[in-house]
Amino acid sequence: MEAPETLAGVAARLAALRARIAAAEAEAARSPGSVELVAVAKTHPAELARAAIDAGQRVFAENRVQEAKAKWPALREAAPDVALHLIGPLQTNKARDAVALFDAIETVDRPRLAAALARAMDRTGRRPACLVEVNTGAEAQKAGVHPAEADDFIAACRSTYGLPVEGLMCIPPAGEEPALHFALLAEIARRNGLARLSMGMTADFETAIQLGATHIRLGTAVFGPRRG
Repeated sequence: MEAPETLAGVAARLAALRARIAAAEAEAARSPGSVELVAVAKTHPAELARAAIDAGQRVFAENRVQEAKAKWPALREAAPDVALHLIGPLQTNKARDAVALFDAIETVDRPRLAAALARAMDRTGRRPACLVEVNTGAEAQKAGVHPAEADDFIAACRSTYGLPVEGLMCIPPAGEEPALHFALLAEIARRNGLARLSMGMTADFETAIQLGATHIRLGTAVFGPRRG
């Protein structure tokens, strides 16, 4: 069990973050509540996630299917209105588990995965929202479809695989100006008619809000330093 002061700290950090998000929305002339805070609970224990739920947080994310399977069934039984996103790389052999566990899968990035997700949705009847991950920096070591291939891949996800594609996600390269990558992602979304933009993390979420983010993924800012 986490120390009581640590659990209370989650609520305090969430309150401060909500104020900063509201200020960034106002600065960007956006409607209040137009940006969803996604609390990234990866490596953090269930007690901290429960503290965030108790503080009113309702959208969470995990990086790994196995961690989510271990942590979230009990939490969601107690709070059935909680939504859970997958934001880490997904292996095709975990597609069925991912479809069963998550309400949104933000890392759709290759045809084999799109096909596996389509099969899993057909078998289970569940249709979690899908976001295409775009490797905006075209980094060789990073997952995600390259920007030049994004339009064709989005079209294939929709027409060939019948996935419920609702938006895009990116992680800008470390050390580069994130605004350039957020603007690129927003442009790809605009020309493909996609409403969701998952971009912006602890260090740059206010910039992301300026450039149209609808979902910002905050881990350290909510839960403190990563565990493990």
